[in-house]
Parts: sequence; C-alpha cells; structure tokens
Amino acid sequence: MTLRIRPVSREEHLAFIASRPSASHLQLPSWGDVKSDWQAESLGWFEEDGDGRPVGVGLVLLRPLPKLKRYLAYLPEGPVIDWYAPDLDRWLRPLVDHLKSRGAFSVKMGPPVVARRWSADAVKAAIADPGAHRLRDVPATGHEPRAAEVAERLRRLGWRQTEPGGSEGFAAGQPRYVFQVPLEGRTLEDVQRGLNQQWRRNVKKAEKAGVKVVRGDYDDLPAFYALYTETAERDRFLPRPLPYFQRMWTALTAEDPDRMRLYLAHHDGEVLAAATMLTVGTHVWYSYGASTGRRREVQPNNAIQWRMLSDAHEGGAAVYDLRGITDTLEDSNHLLGLLRFKVGTGGQAVEYLGEWDLPLNRLLHKALNLYVSRR
Repeated sequence: MTLRIRPVSREEHLAFIASRPSASHLQLPSWGDVKSDWQAESLGWFEEDGDGRPVGVGLVLLRPLPKLKRYLAYLPEGPVIDWYAPDLDRWLRPLVDHLKSRGAFSVKMGPPVVARRWSADAVKAAIADPGAHRLRDVPATGHEPRAAEVAERLRRLGWRQTEPGGSEGFAAGQPRYVFQVPLEGRTLEDVQRGLNQQWRRNVKKAEKAGVKVVRGDYDDLPAFYALYTETAERDRFLPRPLPYFQRMWTALTAEDPDRMRLYLAHHDGEVLAAATMLTVGTHVWYSYGASTGRRREVQPNNAIQWRMLSDAHEGGAAVYDLRGITDTLEDSNHLLGLLRFKVGTGGQAVEYLGEWDLPLNRLLHKALNLYVSRR
C-alpha cells in the first residue's frame, strides 16, 4: 500500500507520539521551538486507504544556506516510523520527495535502531585492558540482528553512514554510543544492587554529609547555568547560552508540565551540582549535568543521579538514559572518567546505527561537509 506524506499539526504529531511507548525527545514538536535557529516542520505518513490518522511522524529541522533558498534537512534520532519494514523505501521515498520540494540539498537522519550492547562488566574489563583502544572493537555482549538488515537497506537506497569522528568517538550530531540503565521489571532495590561498590558508598556518603537533592524550576536555571559554565571550562567544551536552557524549559514544559525537570544538590546552603531530566513515555534521559569543583568529597553528583534514577523508576520508566559516551578507551582521553562514572550505575553501553546522509546535491553537500570539518 502506498504511503503519502504531508505536514501535520502539533496535535496530530503529539497524539501519535503518545500512542507509542516512547520516542526521542528530539522528535517532539516542542524541540523545533528549542532549535530556534532552524526552521521546523512536523510531517506525518498516511496510508492511502487508512483512517486519516498518521502511521508515522517526523520532526524535520531545516537549516538554510546563506543567500540561497537551499536547506540541510535534519531529523535527529528520527523519524518515528517502522524502521524494520522490509519495504523501507516505501517510507523514505515520500520523505525525500517532500524535502526535495522544500529545497533540501541534503538529508541527515538518525534511525533510532540499536545495533549492539555491552554490559557494565564488559565495558569495565575493556577499560582495564591495555590492548582495547575503542569500544566498537570490543566483542559485544548483545547483538540486534535486524539492525544490520536496516543498515543494508539504507545503503541500497543511497544513504551513507556518518562515521564517528574525532578522538572522542562521537559522531557529528547526536551520539552513536550511549549508556542506559534498564528499569523495566526491576525493583528499586534491584537497581541499587546493580550500582558498583564505589557508587553505593558515594550515595551513602552524600546522605551522611547532608546533601539534599531538590527539584527546581525556571527561576533556578541561572544557578544551574553558573555550574554549567564552570563545568564547560573544566571539561573543555563550548557552553550553550542561558537563553537556550530557558527556551528549552518554556517549550518542553508548555507541551507537558513534567517533560523537563531540573534537580539541584544543596550542601550547607550552596548548590554543588545540578542536572536536567527529560521524559517521553517510558524513556527518561539525563540530558545536561553541571557541578562545581568545590566540596566534591560530599559526592553531590552521585546523590543527584541516584535521586533522578529513583524518580524515573517511581514514574514507571523502562529505561534511564545517561546519553552520550566516548568509545575511546585510552587513558589519555579526558572523557574516560565520565565513562567510568556512568559504568558505575551497572547499566549497559548501547550502540545505535548512527546518523545517515543522503546527498541530493552532491556539490552543496560536499561544500557543507568541508565547512563542518574545518570548524
């Protein structure tokens, strides 16, 4: 049966997302409001003889080229379609045709398809192994056989996988490797037992020291931001401006009052750590974290993560997602400490299929890649 595609309202888009167990927060209509420097469009897939309700949706972000009415079209961690359909072209061809008509010269998307998983023990062993240099080269403890079929279908349709770039192992755009704690079917005591010894000790130490983790609101974002800029300087990344987080809070909570949460860890009247948490259906993400270098001995970061994990579990989440990790296992990598911290939760490293490009105008696509690589 032929599928057609057309723009849909926010209400149609959200209703479809709500009908599924979850979808990436980057595929919500509100995310288009967050990314104000892109043009956003909600698209729906419809069966010709269907009941008029979409059978798939996608948030497309369009970035115009200067002085040209040509666009890079980006679907971060999407679209939300049947990725395992043997006739994947039936889904992707109308998308490409629509984006061509909108002036797109290149399409980038991130299929939400898991390829491999590594247990916490496997990652810990890989970190300790001097012969292991990248996670991608370490034998996985779990494989998703259908992922290879999806990748092969995409290649046959002309899509090309974006290779993880840079010494840190992150792909351009959204991370290909993430760390997740499964919660479905587990009691909170099970989750706590899954923490490594150091994590359990640090959670108790924070409690004994009097660290109090509380939920904040919009007015607490400047306190979060002060810690975030300190973290950016310490960890050597370029911070986003405060208005970005204010816009994020306003857009996401307008869509759902509990979509975004802010947590702050207090000790002796000072905020030592802060973090944001996002929820879509049964999937919860730790999205941004920040902390000061002062009083680290009271372990505010462990305290705040344990509170967020506990709240996610109480809310019925199936998975708590700590987002991106490096796949580089070298001691010289400054992100290895963050990987060790996440491994301590007892979860699992997860590899997605990564991001895929389809050049519609090869000259403009090549020029864009050259510009991005030089930046």
